[in-house]
Amino acid sequence: MATTPHWADFQYEIYLNGMTGAVPRLPTDLTRLEELAEHRLPPGPFGYVAGNAGSGSTTRANRAALDRWRIVPRMLRDVHQRDLSVELLGRPVPAPLALAPVGVLSIMHPDAECAAARAASARGVPYILSSASSTPMEQVAEAMGDGERWFQLYWAKDRDVTASFLARAKESGYTTLFVTLDTPLLAWRPRDLDQAYLPFLHGVGTANYFSDPAFRAGLAKPVHEDPNAAVAHFVGMFADPAKTWPDLAFLREHWDGPIVLKGILHPDDARRAADSGMDGVVVSNHGGRQVAGSVAAADALPLVAEAIGDRLTVLFDSGVRTGDDIFKALALGARGVLLGRPYAYGLGLDGQAGVDHVIRCLLAEFDLTLALSGHTGPGSLSPDDLMKESA
Repeated sequence: MATTPHWADFQYEIYLNGMTGAVPRLPTDLTRLEELAEHRLPPGPFGYVAGNAGSGSTTRANRAALDRWRIVPRMLRDVHQRDLSVELLGRPVPAPLALAPVGVLSIMHPDAECAAARAASARGVPYILSSASSTPMEQVAEAMGDGERWFQLYWAKDRDVTASFLARAKESGYTTLFVTLDTPLLAWRPRDLDQAYLPFLHGVGTANYFSDPAFRAGLAKPVHEDPNAAVAHFVGMFADPAKTWPDLAFLREHWDGPIVLKGILHPDDARRAADSGMDGVVVSNHGGRQVAGSVAAADALPLVAEAIGDRLTVLFDSGVRTGDDIFKALALGARGVLLGRPYAYGLGLDGQAGVDHVIRCLLAEFDLTLALSGHTGPGSLSPDDLMKESA
């Protein structure tokens, strides 16, 4: 195994900086970021990121499901040298982590997606750009330089717009396509409804659409001359609840790289993804934002991994907040995890530096959790390293 820098060394950097009286600008317990963001950010933007479907029961279930699994540490194993690097979807990455697609990031910080993408690129972590970004995909790609970038598609009704998005993403160096399946409609989200807050209606999160030639071809006037009409056109095509499995063939025709289906929770859907020629799935319930009362993502993960883990790359999101969450997800069958809300809070609180802080804290804690549990890398984790608490 190659010798690589330990992510855990970040803790010593913090302690050494403390010798001069400096302390971290943000908490190192990433579960505290949400409360801090709520106090510092406007209620509309904060609520949009923090909000959930219905009463929030699915988000609570996500956390409860992860917490029910407990790590069983093993002793007297040589963990002096560790290597967190893995291969995900044919791409070498320094750790089993990517930043999940989170749209409309300009509501959190004016540097928006570019700040998050630069932070990810600087640490070698893949960044997944949302279709609903505040910044055109070409601009984000430029900000990332040679950083590993993947593109998330909200599958529009208009096939020309979808094909144009895929062509632009490929031209801009996005190597992998993530297709979100769990948002054919926006869920009932009381936090946003109570504020009557939907950024898209103000033209936020529409940058990829308003800059797209196929989208603009459907407008009677240029976007700047009639922005309300442009928003109405966007709303009319954004989601399509009529899509079915055979429609995946269209995506394969227009994308020659890996395709990952995001939002898979049932083993049969995972098998259909494999049979449809997909390359991976994300076991996800959209962080609890889409189906109130949904099965927890961590409860669905083992069944999906068992069904298709030998055929497709299985990734995981929904509820990841700590390094031990990553450990548990990998032990339950995921090859990597996607991190969402915590980095969005980091962005809102401290821009690019805040996202960098979140990435370094999360991977330092994961590195230490691995070592202290008797492991030198992600590849050795299995269900045998966990014990489930009785309900």
